Amino acid sequence: MSKKALLALMIAVLLPLISYLILQVTSDKAVVMPRKFLLDSVVTTVRNGKEMQDSIWHKTSDIKLINQLGDTVNLYSKQGKIIVLDFFFTSCRSICPSLTHNMVKLQRSFMKGGDVRNKIDTSIVQFVSMSIDPQRDSVSVLKDYADRFGVNPDNYWMLTGSRDSIYRFAFEELKVDKFSMEPISPDFVHTSRFVLIDRDMIVRGYYDGLDRDSTSLKQLARDIGLLMLEKNKKKPSELFTEIINLKWLWLIIVVLVIIFAVYLSARRKING
Repeated sequence: MSKKALLALMIAVLLPLISYLILQVTSDKAVVMPRKFLLDSVVTTVRNGKEMQDSIWHKTSDIKLINQLGDTVNLYSKQGKIIVLDFFFTSCRSICPSLTHNMVKLQRSFMKGGDVRNKIDTSIVQFVSMSIDPQRDSVSVLKDYADRFGVNPDNYWMLTGSRDSIYRFAFEELKVDKFSMEPISPDFVHTSRFVLIDRDMIVRGYYDGLDRDSTSLKQLARDIGLLMLEKNKKKPSELFTEIINLKWLWLIIVVLVIIFAVYLSARRKING
């Protein structure tokens, strides 16, 4: 084997190894994933003779409502979507117009170029505003309101329907009363919070929908991007998982290459 061939072989083995080790050391510290909310329980399991505690996070139940186009939809009918959700009503003259404006602004930010987060596939993000006054917020009223704010119905639903279902979803599934910045009456879910829900229907964040500190929407957009990365991280093939976990295999390969290089060097000296 020539020196060039040997050098190429060593680079082919060492480069992936070094890159992998650097990634292993820095990846956990470099990115902080959005934390999970609403813990249901903690269970104890035994793995390899050791007791381990696993957190069981609350998966929000589905809800069926009607959107501004008159279509009956299930919140989780489009599986694999990350959801950004808030509560509003069309006759609101206080915070709701600002909430809707910011939600539309966030939706549009995923449709424009020039920003890292905007390279995200918009088909995996669903924006949702649920009316807390569904008796007055009919489909036609929602449609007029949505048109006035320039809502794109492709991935932004304004929903109306059963008041009991909406309020039950807000209080029992999302617990907005516990994470709202304003006191909430059980009879009126008036909150400025945007709620982030991942693909597994688990709440991953509550954000100031009024963006009073000018950072909340940016943080929400960043967290959406991180949840997209989480999908790829959680679903590698079993073969790939086995390979990256066998760190000793890389060491064996390196040792073999070094031994082979020493052998070739010694052989040249003998022949020389």
